[in-house]
Amino acid sequence: MTKGKLYLIPTTLGDNEPLEVLPYSVRLAIEELDHFIVENQKTARRFIKRIVPKKSQPSLVLKSIDKYANILEINTYLDVCEQGISIGLLSEAGVPAIADPGAEVVKLAHEKGIQVVPLVGPSSIVLAMMASGMNGQSFTFNGYLPIEAGERKRTIKQLEKLSFEKDQSQIFIETPYRNGKMLDDLKSALGPQTRLCIAADLTLPSEYIRTLPIVKWKKENPDLHKRPAIFIIHKS
Repeated sequence: MTKGKLYLIPTTLGDNEPLEVLPYSVRLAIEELDHFIVENQKTARRFIKRIVPKKSQPSLVLKSIDKYANILEINTYLDVCEQGISIGLLSEAGVPAIADPGAEVVKLAHEKGIQVVPLVGPSSIVLAMMASGMNGQSFTFNGYLPIEAGERKRTIKQLEKLSFEKDQSQIFIETPYRNGKMLDDLKSALGPQTRLCIAADLTLPSEYIRTLPIVKWKKENPDLHKRPAIFIIHKS
């Protein structure tokens, strides 16, 4: 029997019309699939309904990869593929497995010899890098920086040093309600000519993307509170 496949299904980055930012292939995949691995079942059902309104909700089989799911449970999620049934890994925002817990599922698929099919969709990390004007040939995504202020500033300085030594753009994120504090720390920790890009609300009507040296950011104070944002620094 031919094994089912694991489809990596992107979602929108915010509350915009899905097919404004997602290709038709996403709709086709959701039309064909009934089994999904998701972070939040309620929002996943809402997204599926927006993409394919006529799809039967009772027919959906959703497995969770939230903080309560344990690795032994997750290890069983791809068992349906052994029966020839394909399954979709659905991100909560953006693309699966990039800054996303779905990476463990993809790892498991490779271990089990299950074909992985990535579908095109918006990645806030890639979109921000594209729009930053920084080095798209060499960059690193660092995830979240430390929460404690002193340790975070030390990490910022280390990333700035690394950027200069390797000519490498350094990308990171913050919990949206702490964006203001992050910007304050960047202004105080970075050198005046180090460039900082802030990309917030990507693909949304309120999208904000700006790259300036820190000396100019000290005169700017954008409202980033509770807005999903990507931060990129580069010292040359």
